[in-house]
Amino acid sequence: MRNFTTVHDVPDLDKLLDKALKVKKDPFATSGLGKHRTLGMIFLNPSLRTRMSTQKAAQNLGMNVISMNIDQDGWALELNDGTPMNGKTVEHVREAAAVMGEYCDILAIRCFPNLKNKDEDYGEQILIKFMKYCKKPIISLESATLHPLQSMADLITIKEHSSTRKPKVVLSWAPHIKPLPQAVPNSFAEWMNRSDVEFVITHPEGYELHEDYVKHASVTHDQDAALKDADFVYVKNWSSFSDYGKILSKDESWLINNKKLELTNDAKVMHCLPVRRGIELSDEILDGPSSLVVHQAANRVFAAQTVLTEILEHNFNPNGTAKNF
Repeated sequence: MRNFTTVHDVPDLDKLLDKALKVKKDPFATSGLGKHRTLGMIFLNPSLRTRMSTQKAAQNLGMNVISMNIDQDGWALELNDGTPMNGKTVEHVREAAAVMGEYCDILAIRCFPNLKNKDEDYGEQILIKFMKYCKKPIISLESATLHPLQSMADLITIKEHSSTRKPKVVLSWAPHIKPLPQAVPNSFAEWMNRSDVEFVITHPEGYELHEDYVKHASVTHDQDAALKDADFVYVKNWSSFSDYGKILSKDESWLINNKKLELTNDAKVMHCLPVRRGIELSDEILDGPSSLVVHQAANRVFAAQTVLTEILEHNFNPNGTAKNF
């Protein structure tokens, strides 16, 4: 593995998950693997779990970590080529990313969509340009369209708590007070479609996700039908893809509560966090025995540590030289 930006960067998903479970059992077994290596963490947007879990994962491997909020700690970046920089931008991504690559062995970056221009967001301009100019392995800490470290932690959680060989997993839209990206549901769908699960997506009309991520999943606007016999229910809001970035519904009846869980096979409930209590998920679910949200968050460490381990093992020699760049 050179980069980690999508499930398609993973050659063998089952092997990666087995490795993650081994890492979780003994997180310090390879504590010297990252010695004298530096992970750079670049944030263009706020973060709690992603920042802390990835930093802890790197430290478990003995890595040095440099973390920057680029909008506060660095210069405003210009992304477009051939544009005279006579406005608010101070540094071009060509130089910024290249310099970060000189200081870091692996670069992890978090960037969000603007939810105004679909083509621009789904073109992943920021992530692609950092990959091009940094010239070091890149880990996505969430991009405009995907959040692979979250999805990997989600799949670890499902694997740990599944009581059946092929569980039914439901991704259910939830109401929210503001428009949110499609990154988490897109990514979750990608990973579920690569897994041995029965996968169903349910949402109100107008909230269809991009077909590249939905693929062969079952899709329904009937939440009750989707929840029937579910083993896991993943709750998440997202804004419209077709009417890009818009809120088309705030239907409170989509809120998951204990009454709705009666339709399921005693399902466990998941959410990537942060969650707005009483809006996206009821207090009775979050505080009850069905909730896996904290467990998911804990697994973020082991997802990140496994990815870092894979990149270190496949791109760096024990004597400190790089293999592929």
